[in-house]
Amino acid sequence: MIQADLNIILPEILLSVFAMVALLVAVYTGKDKLAPMMTWLTALVFVLLGAWIGMSGGGDNVAFNGMFHDDAFSRYAKVAILLSAAAVLVMGQDYMQRRGMLRFEYPMLVALAAVGMMVMVSAGDLMALYMGLELQSLSLYVVASLRRDSVKSTEAGMKYFVLGALSSGLLLYGASLVYGFSGTTNFAGIIQAAGEGQTPIGLLFGLTFVTAGLAFKVSAVPFHMWTPDVYEGAPTPITAFFATAPKIAAMALLARVLHDAFGGVVGDWQQIIAFLSLMSMFLGAVAAIGQRNIKRLMAYSSIAHMGYALMGLAAGTAFGVQAMLVYMAIYVTMNVGTFAFILSMEKDGQPVVDIQSLNLYSKREPGKALAMLILLFSLAGVPPLVGFFGKFYVLKAAYEAGLAWLAVLGVIASVIGAFYYLRIVYYMYFGEETEGLDKSRSPVPHVFLMASAAAMLLGVVNLFGIEGIAEAASLALVN
Repeated sequence: MIQADLNIILPEILLSVFAMVALLVAVYTGKDKLAPMMTWLTALVFVLLGAWIGMSGGGDNVAFNGMFHDDAFSRYAKVAILLSAAAVLVMGQDYMQRRGMLRFEYPMLVALAAVGMMVMVSAGDLMALYMGLELQSLSLYVVASLRRDSVKSTEAGMKYFVLGALSSGLLLYGASLVYGFSGTTNFAGIIQAAGEGQTPIGLLFGLTFVTAGLAFKVSAVPFHMWTPDVYEGAPTPITAFFATAPKIAAMALLARVLHDAFGGVVGDWQQIIAFLSLMSMFLGAVAAIGQRNIKRLMAYSSIAHMGYALMGLAAGTAFGVQAMLVYMAIYVTMNVGTFAFILSMEKDGQPVVDIQSLNLYSKREPGKALAMLILLFSLAGVPPLVGFFGKFYVLKAAYEAGLAWLAVLGVIASVIGAFYYLRIVYYMYFGEETEGLDKSRSPVPHVFLMASAAAMLLGVVNLFGIEGIAEAASLALVN
């Protein structure tokens, strides 16, 4: 029995052992000298693990009496988490090294955060959920303030830590209420308690607090306040990491909690998720308009995009989960390319974040400007780019679930949000003549930028097949 359980969680075990062994090797053989090699090695391990999980057998395997689920849903999320984490490590390696921030603990912390995320998306119990969530969070608290000589970076780490502790408190209080009124921490037991006749009011209060704790992790309004400061203060590769893998993990975990533990009371949580979705879309769209710092702008963009993903989740259906999974895959691909571009924004060797520094950028770097234009149009949801299909999926899911009002308001928020993406395009092609940015020193971000932009164009054919994979994943969760 134990052997079978260990086989199911083998990817998590291997990644944990790799991180701990690599940490010991780095400590005893010269610390930061091995950092570049460790970064590439960690990215390679992520890719190999992602390929292994993606090609592993189907079915739903359960370990440790239902605490851990290995199903199509968790495998989809894990592959997305590992590949996005690998991409961020590789494209940010040169940036971190040139600024003296590439310490040996950086890739190890990312690896441990990835282990936490993998546990999160497979959690079948409130205890496993919390263990995965805290392993991820503790690692992210440290990497957010990795730039020790920067007041902004330290402030970012502190804000994230304090507000993260608050969200953990909300989550734990909600979990205690759920346990108190259901008599179990296992999702299978909770769904039975919630679906038997009249649902206890205490259980619904517990659901509300658990949802609030998880909403913090996806930057949903009104739990979004940490996002702009952390995005701005953290080093750009770490900001890119925050904007990708943890978002997938948190959104997948929220979907698992809502459907696996509270799938019998969709009507009770649907209105909560719809409210979070609506507020996130509009605050993200409106607040980003006044931003001149591109990292803060991307923070508010992230809040808005999480609102669209939550719209799919608010549908409460298998198609809604499928739409959310498709949307998250597209969103992460767009973000990887966008942050690859931001990594290349430098003047005299120093990073530049003011969007006005991109004035007439198209004259100096026409290829990169065109790639960024494609990504920005895709983020805005302009057809026929892939980003449009992501929004179309979640809007369709909301409409079919009887949330036509949310779909209509989502379209309005999308139109408002298009303004700040188009403003960057305006600066790149029609802005005033200014001193140009330096040419990128590393070819790696350039490759990721072009690949991401190409994916936004070529993906319109069949979305690279993720539609069918997402459907299988959603059916594994909602049945």
